[in-house]
Amino acid sequence: MNRKEGFTLIELLVVIAIIAILMAILMPALQRVKQQARTVTCLANLNQWGLMYAMYCDDNDGYFFTGELNGTRSGMGSGEFWRETMRPYTKDFSDKLWLCPQAVKPMPQGGIPRGTWSAVAWETSNDIGSYGLNGWILNIKASRESGNRNNGWGRTPPEWHWGSYMVKNANNVPVFTGSWWVDSWPREDDQPPQTGDGPADTPNSNEMNRVCVDRHNGFVNCLFADWSVRKTGVKELWTLKWSRGYQVSGQHTKAGGKNPSDWPTWMRNYKDY
Repeated sequence: MNRKEGFTLIELLVVIAIIAILMAILMPALQRVKQQARTVTCLANLNQWGLMYAMYCDDNDGYFFTGELNGTRSGMGSGEFWRETMRPYTKDFSDKLWLCPQAVKPMPQGGIPRGTWSAVAWETSNDIGSYGLNGWILNIKASRESGNRNNGWGRTPPEWHWGSYMVKNANNVPVFTGSWWVDSWPREDDQPPQTGDGPADTPNSNEMNRVCVDRHNGFVNCLFADWSVRKTGVKELWTLKWSRGYQVSGQHTKAGGKNPSDWPTWMRNYKDY
């Protein structure tokens, strides 16, 4: 009686080797597809935020937040002025709307991020998120007229704040961006982070660090004052019109004389602007 012969050891090893080669070929492609899906989801999140911010502004004669709640800033912090104000607009959405899929791991409130800071979310007493408000959009004029204060949480000059979304070149004015903290007030002379692992937080100094995060392969997603959303290069951040006084051709742009070799090592291979 003839016996059926199985695979020889050599044949089995050949099959395993072929499978390993195929996996090595497919895995990078699958990883790219996964990252692209996360980028699309992040852009979709920001698009929803754009609709909600537009609703808020329409309900308030076209103006953004004053930086206060109920006419005061007492006991507030960690972006509570926008988080609590926007809560009625976000209540029907999943908590995932607050999170970029590339940054879902929270860090302690106000703490220094753990590990690669582009992949961490901020955490407050009642929220976790990975997007942050451009603080320069605040309507400081309303607060000044009420006699409450003269600046946006210590960020001056007050006249640099936009107040409304109805401004010139609104498509280059950031409102809400990928960020590892709840808000930021970037300036054109802010220095870029020296490593991709993230800097210590320095409030009212180098706050571009909060948004200069490599979330999407050299890009971070942004919502603009015309309610459009788009991927923005980490170097391109310095060319956006963050405030009324911001110089878009500052020292960290090609127009301002910045060379690729002038950037920290982790940023040098990314596109210049």
